[in-house]
Amino acid sequence: MSTLVVVGAQWGDEGKGKITDFLAEKADLIVRYQGGNNAGHTVTVGGRQFKLHLVPSGILYPDKLCLIGNGVVIDPEVLLNELDDLAARGISTANLRISPRAHVILPYHRRQDQYEEEMKGARRIGTTCRGIGPAYTDKVARLGIRMAELVDEEEFKALLERNLEYKNKIFQQVYHKEKMDLEHILPAYTGYARRLKPFVEDVSVIVNQAIAQGKKILFEGAQGTLLDVDHGTYPYVTSSHPVAAGACTGAGIGPTRIDRVMGVAKAYVTRVGEGPFPTELHDSLGDHIRSRGGEYGTTTGRPRRCGWFDAVVARYAVRINGLDCLAITKLDVLTGLETIRICTAYRYRGNVVTEFPSSLKVLEACEPVYEELPGWQEDISRARCYEDLPGNARRYLERISELAGVPIAIIGVGPGREETIITREVL
Repeated sequence: MSTLVVVGAQWGDEGKGKITDFLAEKADLIVRYQGGNNAGHTVTVGGRQFKLHLVPSGILYPDKLCLIGNGVVIDPEVLLNELDDLAARGISTANLRISPRAHVILPYHRRQDQYEEEMKGARRIGTTCRGIGPAYTDKVARLGIRMAELVDEEEFKALLERNLEYKNKIFQQVYHKEKMDLEHILPAYTGYARRLKPFVEDVSVIVNQAIAQGKKILFEGAQGTLLDVDHGTYPYVTSSHPVAAGACTGAGIGPTRIDRVMGVAKAYVTRVGEGPFPTELHDSLGDHIRSRGGEYGTTTGRPRRCGWFDAVVARYAVRINGLDCLAITKLDVLTGLETIRICTAYRYRGNVVTEFPSSLKVLEACEPVYEELPGWQEDISRARCYEDLPGNARRYLERISELAGVPIAIIGVGPGREETIITREVL
């Protein structure tokens, strides 16, 4: 067997969609194991750009089986819109399967998300208000509705009535807002369920059977390591487990079934939303990287905060995920800079910190310790092997690998599928 988990090694938006799409050519199954439509993967193929939110990146290959695991929370309306958009662009979605254990995002989740952010005021998390957090909250509180219940019309109606009674008390008594009516939700979601029912199948069974048959399987996470609810910059995190271990719980497989883990990191760092960001650039250089890299959220369009590559974060991601290697994306964005910086450590109250702090208070007070390397002026977008890269670009990558403690297996030199350099096979 050959199983590979692809995880974000920073704060998300690292280019996992491109890397997953590229690797999917050699895979038999592609499995999305966590997150919701608060994440987005942008994939460019033949000059056509596809923005995926729930459907696994491998959907652009007609012969690949694409699975949405139980760890994902699904907004049926968003998923169907995505399927319709793909169909309109000539992409078949017949090979999609959805776990019956995946939880469903409902209109009251989106409303609750918005109300909670409003109440937090200056302490808001900066969520997308897509209902992801409240859906995961209901899952843990045992109030969730899964795909298995959504496609059972009688069961769905009973659970929806129960939940609305509970949610309306919160809306009216806590948030002082209007209640939601069953009639405004039930007909639409019954229709969604009828369309999605043919896709619902036990993903855990499919994946484990494929492993037993020796097939190649690619597990795709959303967001990144530092947005993990346990290991990220809490509370400025997502509500699930983007780390590699999340692939086991989110797809229904045992940890012994994972062969390799690859971390995806940009050649610099970006972050969306609130929270500390030690290497953030607040000047024209940050604006330059944002503009050249097209650093705007796939889901929300929000401008991303940009900063220098952080090796403290990279080492942390290697440790938490057990990374075997890295994929470095958007190296081309740094072309033209005279000098490039890498954060090798933090300075906190006069002391040098080499491990990522667990305390948000400490992290906010950390100052980056930088190492400077010479940049390169040559266009690298046509490079197809490591030797094609300028010497300074190679030295930059080698220093990243040295500081992170793992080799670099893939290098992205542009958004296209073909604009990729492979230094070692991973699947």
